[in-house]
Amino acid sequence: MDRTVLVTGASGYIAGFAIQQLLREGWQVRGTIRNLARSDEVRGWLGVNANQLPLFAADLTSDAGWAEAASGCTHMLHIASPIPAAAPKSDDELVVPARDGALRALKAAKAAGVTRVVLTSSTAAVTYGKGQIDRPFTEADWTDETHPDTYAYVRSKTIAERAARDWMQANGAPMEFVTINPGLILGPVLGRDFSTSLEALKKLLEGALPGLPRLGFPVTDVRDVADAHVRALTHPGIDGGRFLVAGEFLWLEDIARILKAELGPKARKVPSIKLPDFLVKLSALFDPTVKMVLPELGRARAVDSSHVQTVLGVRLRPAEETIVDTANSLLETGIVKA
Repeated sequence: MDRTVLVTGASGYIAGFAIQQLLREGWQVRGTIRNLARSDEVRGWLGVNANQLPLFAADLTSDAGWAEAASGCTHMLHIASPIPAAAPKSDDELVVPARDGALRALKAAKAAGVTRVVLTSSTAAVTYGKGQIDRPFTEADWTDETHPDTYAYVRSKTIAERAARDWMQANGAPMEFVTINPGLILGPVLGRDFSTSLEALKKLLEGALPGLPRLGFPVTDVRDVADAHVRALTHPGIDGGRFLVAGEFLWLEDIARILKAELGPKARKVPSIKLPDFLVKLSALFDPTVKMVLPELGRARAVDSSHVQTVLGVRLRPAEETIVDTANSLLETGIVKA
């Protein structure tokens, strides 16, 4: 039987790798982007033609285009979601499109007869609002979006996933639903239009940071995240499932050490000095982007990804491999000048 999957946000980082894997595995694939004028550009990054990847205009904030895009599809990867390059002026800039976009995608999928939707959520919907805990987070954990250590992006991912699950419980049957919850996504780039998730590594390589603040992330390879999405489309018996896809938690200090050890002279601009918390807090008074990440200072948010490895069989790459591949890709594409 023919299988046709709609990939929303087809111009995005995860979506690009998912589309390439889906095509290799014989799927019929179509995608959504906000502006069809970018169709040739997007297909160029992916190395595909219009027959391999029909594109439809659809926006998270509007009903237009969703029914047409989903028509005839058997499956959906809802990957499209707003990601801020800087601190938003209000939570609604992220929460409303994330939540309402997820509901638009689900409604279009249900109307089209889609059998399963896989939604991209985040560890942000899992690891916040708990204070410091002495164990890795699991899929059973949920962020408390009312807690002071959350911020707009974290709240948007939590609220969107909860809204999607509530809608599915009330309206979704017999359509099935799964979420993939990745951490900080790194990995090679497909073109010069790169994801904001790579910004921290880019700044390290460029020497744009005066030192290394006590910030850390569960490092996640985009290729592993894409693989999890594709596997979740058809794996039996996982309706309602939630899968953390995130590797080892590393501080920026650890990432800097790996870059210097593995890249040699190409990492000469990477800082070595630790940046005291008080300096970061001081700079946050003048920089809203820094202020946005203050809740991360000193917080180790490690996660347990054994579930996705055991159930879906996803092999998570070592963090060192992901970091080195990311750095080399940023250098080779000229996004970063050594």
